[in-house]
Amino acid sequence: MTDTHAATDPLNPPAVGAGWGWILAYGVLSIVLGVLAFLNPFAATYAATLVIGAFFIAAGLVSIAAGFAGKGHEGRGYAIGFGLLSLVVGLLMAFFPLSGALSLTLMVAVWLGLRGAMEIGLGARFRRGRGLMIALGVVNLLLAVYVLATLPWSALTLPGFVLGISFVFGGVASVASALNHKTGAAAFAAPAV
Repeated sequence: MTDTHAATDPLNPPAVGAGWGWILAYGVLSIVLGVLAFLNPFAATYAATLVIGAFFIAAGLVSIAAGFAGKGHEGRGYAIGFGLLSLVVGLLMAFFPLSGALSLTLMVAVWLGLRGAMEIGLGARFRRGRGLMIALGVVNLLLAVYVLATLPWSALTLPGFVLGISFVFGGVASVASALNHKTGAAAFAAPAV
């Protein structure tokens, strides 16, 4: 049995840096998973597609159940329709993960292209930093073109690389936070400069 009052009792505060080892372990594990995703981006893409498909399936089933259970609710038809759509998308991603990876990659390419166009448009209106914003927009447009030009091969690896980047950067941030927390700072606080 644990003492639930110990963490909130002002007369018995938690030890300085308590739990920093768990934060550090999480950060190291995230870095390892990120590096593994970089080393085998196809497997990471496949796994990410299956996980996203499972989320769609779960959301679909819950939405359908809510729609059928919500008799008299004005959003009942929407809930059932949304649930069916989510369920179909999830099943397609689960049973045809390569097409799911292709869809994810196309969404990334569209996002990069739209972002690049907006950055160029915004940069053209800037007084200061115009060149940098326009350059960023051009880079994002070029990335979008590159992703589209390398389809379907980019679909096999791009989501895995994105996952790897996310895990590595998240892991590094957690390791830094754990080491900072060990010295007495609040957990996940920014290090003092």
